[in-house]
Amino acid sequence: MSPRSSLADAARTRAAILAHGAAVASVEGLAGLTIGRLAADLGMSKSGLLGPFGNKETLQLQVVEAAADVFWREIWDPVADRPAGLPRLAAVCGSWVRHLARPVFPGGCFFIAAASEFDDRPGPVRDLVLGYADRWHRELRGQALRAVADGDLPAGTDPEQLVFELTGLALALHQALRLRQDAGAVPRACQGMGRLLGVPVRPLA
Repeated sequence: MSPRSSLADAARTRAAILAHGAAVASVEGLAGLTIGRLAADLGMSKSGLLGPFGNKETLQLQVVEAAADVFWREIWDPVADRPAGLPRLAAVCGSWVRHLARPVFPGGCFFIAAASEFDDRPGPVRDLVLGYADRWHRELRGQALRAVADGDLPAGTDPEQLVFELTGLALALHQALRLRQDAGAVPRACQGMGRLLGVPVRPLA
């Protein structure tokens, strides 16, 4: 086998481990990730799975990174070409709703679960989850600021309050879908986001 093939195989194996790890963590939490559990699920030896990661914390951190790639690819990338400001913010809300409404991970939104699990657990995993939450907040706030500057949102709009309320609707949607299995939650979330933004919000097709 050529070195290039070996590297490609290693990359595919690592990607499969991280994808499965994110799926497991969305249901059972990052604390439930163990080398032994993933090795058994994937039909690998513990030593073979341990090699790319070294320890449980490194595995957890890399699972968070992999889940962040999925989150960004699902929500931001499809609308990144929309005009900055209100058009992009409304489109992002639509792709956010779509992400929450479809089973990207079996346990629902990876980051809602991870934030709940690690909000009171200091350490590198919490820091990484918080870092991604802050990045998402900054992106939404930046679009809100642009919308105010463009005159598409009222001059007195508080971007922090707007992002807070949009996030609250996303969290309410997630709970309604996952816990209550409320089929009407998606249109209600879109209605609430649209009311805040003053323009229609629709789940991205």
